[in-house]
Amino acid sequence: MSNTYQIYLISDSTGETLDRIFLALKAQFKNIEYKIHSYSFTRTENQILRILEDAKKNENSVILYTIVDNNLAKYLNNVSDKKKIPCFGILGNLILSFSKILNQKASHEPSGQHALNDEYYERIEAIQFTMNHDDGNLTKDIEKSDIVLIGVSRTSKTPTSIYLANRGFKTSNIPLVNENSLPKKIRDNPQLTCVVGLSTEPERLVEIRKNRMTSLKEIDNIKYTNIDDIRKEITNAKKTFQKYRWPFIDVTRKSVEEAAASIIKIHEIYLNNVK
Repeated sequence: MSNTYQIYLISDSTGETLDRIFLALKAQFKNIEYKIHSYSFTRTENQILRILEDAKKNENSVILYTIVDNNLAKYLNNVSDKKKIPCFGILGNLILSFSKILNQKASHEPSGQHALNDEYYERIEAIQFTMNHDDGNLTKDIEKSDIVLIGVSRTSKTPTSIYLANRGFKTSNIPLVNENSLPKKIRDNPQLTCVVGLSTEPERLVEIRKNRMTSLKEIDNIKYTNIDDIRKEITNAKKTFQKYRWPFIDVTRKSVEEAAASIIKIHEIYLNNVK
């Protein structure tokens, strides 16, 4: 008998929510072998029947779903039960509970979170802004940034900026070579906008930079990967953050998502202080 679980992720929308929930779920179990079967935009009984017929052929099939149409969700549960396939709805009980608390009916419309409303267009605008202000570009309008990330090379400034942009924050990121390499606007007015420094452990940064140089097939820039030089860079960066009273976070053992969560909290504190 196979020990590999066949995980069927069935969504009536893009499946993004379900993917993230499963990532959080599997992180709680160290020893799990699995294969993902993803089905997005599942909105008919025929689609569900075909998926379940496939799932029945495999050992250890498990179904997770986000389907907001009550009738379709019931159909999925009933057929899964008949085929003896474990089936779990992710949003059903939560929607029902919120409906009771708010004293209003849920819309039960698929893709409701992807509605083309003002919030959606603001997020698209934030992504465009962030892409245009990557790696120290267009600093002349840096005051339009919701968040400015500053750090030495390879401290995850760009991926963190992009993640923040997807959360709706206009984010600029600036490489810190030395204090004078920073835009004059934020040196003259350090609290012009929310500035957050990114730092990391020198030993980890050496590894990251060496891997980067290897991928680019560049071996001549010895200073870039020298541990003593990197220690100086990190120390000087922290001194700069402290001089301008910018909060900074250590990203050594943080994922992009974790770093972004800390930055968003710093942004909330910044907004409260400037009111």
